[in-house]
Amino acid sequence: MNTEVKGRVLVAMSGGIDSSVAAVLLHEQGYEVVGMTMKTWDYASAGGSKKETGCCSLDSINDARDIAVTLGFPHYIIDIRDEFGDFVIDNFTDEYLAGRTPNPCVLCNTHIKWDALLRRADQLGCQYIATGHYANIRKDEETGRFVVSKGLDENKDQSYALWGVSQESLSRTLFPLGGMRKTEIYDEARRRGFTELVNKPESYEICFIPDNDYRGFLRRRVPGLEARVAGGNFVTKNGRVIGKHEGYPFYTIGQRKGLGVALGYPAFVLEIRPDTNEVVLGNYDELASTATVVGKLNMGKLASLEGRGLVPAIVKVRYNHDGAPAFLEEVDGKIRVYFEEAVHAITPGQAAVFYDGQDVLGGGWIERHVIGEFPLPFAAAEAAL
Repeated sequence: MNTEVKGRVLVAMSGGIDSSVAAVLLHEQGYEVVGMTMKTWDYASAGGSKKETGCCSLDSINDARDIAVTLGFPHYIIDIRDEFGDFVIDNFTDEYLAGRTPNPCVLCNTHIKWDALLRRADQLGCQYIATGHYANIRKDEETGRFVVSKGLDENKDQSYALWGVSQESLSRTLFPLGGMRKTEIYDEARRRGFTELVNKPESYEICFIPDNDYRGFLRRRVPGLEARVAGGNFVTKNGRVIGKHEGYPFYTIGQRKGLGVALGYPAFVLEIRPDTNEVVLGNYDELASTATVVGKLNMGKLASLEGRGLVPAIVKVRYNHDGAPAFLEEVDGKIRVYFEEAVHAITPGQAAVFYDGQDVLGGGWIERHVIGEFPLPFAAAEAAL
């Protein structure tokens, strides 16, 4: 073990294998580790039917504490339910009521977890904070900016969820798992005798919706919602009524299952119109968009694209999207994304993240998807290359 103390680091520990191994590795690398588990949500208070699981459960908190006790470093639990609920959950509800599809995990990283960790890090005298995310971070010596890049294991890469973390926060952040594959994480845990971590099932649900029933959550969260929005029309793009739906907040763009209408072809949700309680349906080809508009930007590798003309990039429009070649143009604080080929199911409320190779150029929130309004100026695009 490295006996040189490299600094004091506050490690966000959910009780899962990734954050636990991150804490173990930093401890062995010579950092003075302080563990911290954040209580973000009490699912029982929301009337859910499933036992509380994941990062907020008592079992997970105890698992994180057991690692700290075994290795001999301090562990704290902080209750951030109020700040989490006021911001993340209110936003989640408001976005669905506005006809958009939110991404609460990205929002939490950006506005809640990093801020909460840094405040506690300062209180505890920690120079750094660390998480178990599969991503890398470096300081660009030429620009002085901190750059997030993809983790080595692209199947587990989480750089998409980190685009909103500020430069100030990144300057104090460590990602000890960025250069490792998931299989190596399991090996490291087994080698140290943490077999319970290896066998522990991983949770992929939103922490405050462990039963994955966001519709039920909205019904409980907004009294009278179901009666207020039920009975709206399914319509085609040209306005023809083709059926009734349960209420516009209960649908997302690209949704195919659970529509309850038979059109003679596979139907998908193309658009959500909260003002008229209409849900527009069409075929898969009609989901294709050639461009999108992205706002509320946070830039990473580059501070701004203003004045750079058309900038080539790979753009991911959702977490599990492979990314598509595009050109970016910053206009009035927003970025217009021109895709080289049409992309399906671009969804307002989700994040669009821009990549330069492995590096995150920046990202923002999708405001709308566009078909034909901003045709790609190919001559200018070729010149940009």
